[in-house]
Amino acid sequence: MPSNKQLRPRQKRMLEFIEQFLEENGMPPTVRDIQRGCEISSTSVVDYNLRLLERDGYLKRRSEIARGIELLDETGLPVTNGVARVQIVGSIAAGQPIPALSSEGDAGAAEFDIVEVRPELKKKHGTLFALSVKGTSMIDALIDDGDVVVITPTNAARNGDMVVAWLKEEEEATLKKFYREGDRVRLQPANSTMEPIYADMGNVEVRGRVVEVLRQF
Repeated sequence: MPSNKQLRPRQKRMLEFIEQFLEENGMPPTVRDIQRGCEISSTSVVDYNLRLLERDGYLKRRSEIARGIELLDETGLPVTNGVARVQIVGSIAAGQPIPALSSEGDAGAAEFDIVEVRPELKKKHGTLFALSVKGTSMIDALIDDGDVVVITPTNAARNGDMVVAWLKEEEEATLKKFYREGDRVRLQPANSTMEPIYADMGNVEVRGRVVEVLRQF
């Protein structure tokens, strides 16, 4: 869903009500539900503001049905029944680095798989993407081969954060815990049988931080 910082108070309240209604009832509200829940004077006022929200990409409406409101995330995908969707844009190595991500990332791929996540994640972090894990170097952090990690894009990391790290000279990516040690970085696996990767600070670019792990059973 686009940032709602520029929304008028009434429109922001309506969006919050729709999100809450979806979470509590598993279906979208009607126009009259919104009128009552947001204490709006008439259904025509609700309809007018819904049209503005649809124009600006916050939701989609199907006028032929009473509960035809679909909330949209920032990628334009629907948020249904209180569940948000995130695109899997590629794979990431949890082992030795592999060239799983180009220097521009895999976001230019033609098609994406989709995973569902809690809507609170998107509310807290905004834009998210997901990567499929290859390898077992993070197994002690309960991340196994084939699992999916949900990432918030960022270039900043604190010691102990689990990050997508890009090694510039090698043009390789890896999933590790991040630690600054003087003028170098230690990329630490969570597997007692594997050694950490050490790299010069200037050779490491943080591409994102892990905010959720989706286990594959």
